Amino acid sequence: MSASPFLTFLGAAGTVTGSRFAVDLGDERVMVDAGLYQGLPDFRRRNWEELPIPASSIEGLALTHAHLDHCGFLPRLVRDGFSGPIVCTRETAQLAEIVLRDSAHLQAEDAGYANRSGYSKHHPALPLYDDSDVEKTLPLFEPVEYGVPTDLARDVRGTLSPAGHILGSSTVLLEAGPSRVLFTGDLGRDRHPLLLPPAAPVPADVMVIESTYGDRRHPDPDPEHLAAAIRRTIGRGGSVLIPAFAVDRTELVLVALHRLTQEGRVPRLPVFVDSPMALATLDVYRRAVSAPSPQLRPEARVLLEALDGLDLRAVRDPEHSMRLNRPSFPCIVISASGMAAGGRVVHHLAHQLPDSRNSVVLTGYQAEGTRGRQLLDGVRQVKIHGRYVPVRAEVVQVDDFSVHADAEDMTAWLGRATEPPSTVYVVHGEPSAAEAMAQRVRDELGWCAVVPRLGERVRLD
Repeated sequence: MSASPFLTFLGAAGTVTGSRFAVDLGDERVMVDAGLYQGLPDFRRRNWEELPIPASSIEGLALTHAHLDHCGFLPRLVRDGFSGPIVCTRETAQLAEIVLRDSAHLQAEDAGYANRSGYSKHHPALPLYDDSDVEKTLPLFEPVEYGVPTDLARDVRGTLSPAGHILGSSTVLLEAGPSRVLFTGDLGRDRHPLLLPPAAPVPADVMVIESTYGDRRHPDPDPEHLAAAIRRTIGRGGSVLIPAFAVDRTELVLVALHRLTQEGRVPRLPVFVDSPMALATLDVYRRAVSAPSPQLRPEARVLLEALDGLDLRAVRDPEHSMRLNRPSFPCIVISASGMAAGGRVVHHLAHQLPDSRNSVVLTGYQAEGTRGRQLLDGVRQVKIHGRYVPVRAEVVQVDDFSVHADAEDMTAWLGRATEPPSTVYVVHGEPSAAEAMAQRVRDELGWCAVVPRLGERVRLD
C-alpha cells in the first residue's frame, strides 16, 4: 500500500504572515513558502523558534512569490540545513534576491542599532540571518515557466499558475502521489493596474486559500481620497509620508500619483522614493515590460514609462535618506516598509509624526501588532526604537492599492473551479477574517471549509 500524503500547517495559521506549509509523502518532504512572521511580538518570536521538522529533511520548496512573509525565512532555513531546489518563476527569483538581501541588511542594521542604543532585551541583539546566508540561498533558486510540472521530490511535483498578486506571483499545485493540493499563496484582484487577473483554479482534491480580506469587500476606488489628503497636507506646509511595500506597492502608488498630477488634482511635487529595494524592484518591472512579460496588461508599458513625467527622485544613500527625516519643503516621500515594521520609513515616522502639518498615508493591509496598524487604530503615541513618539500628523488610509483578493473576489475565483475540492483550508488571515471566509465558502459554494490550527497535520487523500 502506498503512503498517504500529509499536509502540516507550519505558519500563516491564526495570523496573516509567516507562510510555511509542509507536505509529506512517505519519506519524502517538500514545502510551499518559507516566510517571516511580522506584527505582534508573540508572532515575531516564532521566527526564532526551531521548526518542528528538520530543515535538512526538506527535499524541495515551491515559492509562491517574493513578499517577505512568504520568502523571508528561506536564508534561515538554509542556515539550518536546507539545500534543495527553490522552484518559482523567473521574476519571483529576481525579486526575492532583492528582498532577501535587503532583509539581511535591515536585520544587521536593526541589531546594531539595538546594541548601540541598549533598548533590546537580548545582549547582544543578533540578526536572524546574515548576508552569507542569503548568498548560500540564491543559487538554490530554480526558475520555471507557468504550467510546466517540475519535480520537487521523487513522487512530488509542482506546477505554477499566474496569481495576479505581484509580478511573478503564482498559485502552486502540488501533486503528491495521487493527491492534488492547490495553494493560492496571495491571490490577486482582477483590477490590478499592471497585471492580468489570476488564472482559474486547476482541479485539486484540497485547496489552501488565503483570507487576508476574508471578512470584507474592497471599496470602489476613489482617487480623490488620496488627492485631497495631499492637497490638505501641502496647504499646511507639510509633507506626505507614504509607507509602501517595495515590491509592487511602490509601483502602483507612483502610477496613481502620476495620474493625479496629469489630471491636475494635485500639484507637481518632488516625489522621493527612499528605498533602494523599491528602486531595484522598479527596474525588474521595467525589464518585464520590455520583455514583454505575458503577466502584464497591454497598457503596463505606457503606465510605467509615464512615470518619467513625475518629479521622481531616487534616494539610495543613508545620508540623503536622513535629510528626508525633516523635509525643508513640501514633498511626497515613499519608503518601505508598508506596515512601518522596519526600514527607513521608521526613522521618517519618528521625526515626522510629531508635526501636525504632515500626513502619513497608509496604502495597504496593516497586520495586527505593526506600527501601521497602531496608527490606523488612532493611537496618540507610538513606540519607535525604544521611545514613544507623539502622533500629531494626520493619518489617512487609502484602500485603492490593495492587491489581495477580498471575500467576494476569492469566492468568485473558487467558483470557477471545474470540480469541487474535498476540503478547503483557510489560512493567511486574522482569526475573524479566516473564519468569515470559511463560512462564506460553506454557505455559498457548499464546500467543506476549515480554519486549521498552527502545527495541525491533515491527510490529503
